[in-house]
Amino acid sequence: MSETWQRFGAYDVLTLHDGIFEAPLDVLIHADGEAARDEAVARWGKPKVSIPVNCFALKGADGITLVDAGTGPSWGSAMGHAPAAMAGAGIAPEQVERILITHLHGDHALGLFDGESARFPHAEIIVPEADLGFFGDEANRATTPQNRQGGFAVTAAVKKHYAGRIQPAPAGIVRPGITLIPLPGHTAGHSAYLIEGAQSLLLWGDALHLSDLQATDPKIGFVYDFDAATALASRRAILERAARESWIVSGGHIESFRRVIEGSAGYELIPA
Repeated sequence: MSETWQRFGAYDVLTLHDGIFEAPLDVLIHADGEAARDEAVARWGKPKVSIPVNCFALKGADGITLVDAGTGPSWGSAMGHAPAAMAGAGIAPEQVERILITHLHGDHALGLFDGESARFPHAEIIVPEADLGFFGDEANRATTPQNRQGGFAVTAAVKKHYAGRIQPAPAGIVRPGITLIPLPGHTAGHSAYLIEGAQSLLLWGDALHLSDLQATDPKIGFVYDFDAATALASRRAILERAARESWIVSGGHIESFRRVIEGSAGYELIPA
C-alpha cells in the first residue's frame, strides 16, 4: 500500500504500515453484555477481526519523529513491516530523533528493538507517564489478567535498551505543536498525540480498533482493554471532541486519515 506525506501543522506526516492483525470475533466485548455483542457482530457481518497495524513518521524542523514503532519481528510475518516502509521513505533508524509511544503494547512498541539491541540508536523515547508507571512496577503484574501482561515485558525491554533516553510525559505539550491527550482505559496511560495546525491531526493510538463498528457503537470494546468502562468513556469523549474540533484522525488500527462526523447512530469515520 503506497502512502504519501501529508502536512499537518509544522510536520509532514507519513503512515507506516506494519502489517495486518487478525483475531477471532470473541476478542470483541460489549458494555451491554454478550447478547448485545452477538447482535452487533451479526449486524457487522464479518467472519473475523482483521485490522491494519500502523505507526507514523513526522518530519519537521526538529528532525524525524515517530509515533509508535510497530511490532518488529515478534508477531510473525504478517506484521513487522514498518522498518521496510521507513527505508522506502528514505528514513534510516539513525535519523530518528524521538519516538512518541501511545501505550506500551507490543504492536506499538516491540518495533523499538532489533533482537537484543535498540533499533533506534539515537532516539529519545517519550512515553505517557501513567503507562510507564504502571507497567514499570512489577507489583502490578499480580493483579493484571494474564492476557494483559505483555506490557510488563515490553517496558522492561525499553528500560534495558533505552536506558537514559526515556522521557515520561504527562498530559500537555510534549514537542512544539504536539500535545499528549490521555485516553485511559485500553491501558492505564493510553494516550493520543494531537499535531496542531490550521488542519490538526489526532493520532489516537487504540481509542478505536474498528473504525466502522466502534464509531457507530462505541460500547464495543476489546478483551485487551484494561478497564472497559473507562475505555468506553475515553472513546466516546474523543469521538465527540474530534467531531466538534473538525480534527483529522488516524491511529494504530485505522485505515488512512479520517474525519469524524455525527451519524444517525453514533458517529462515522469518513475518508479525509
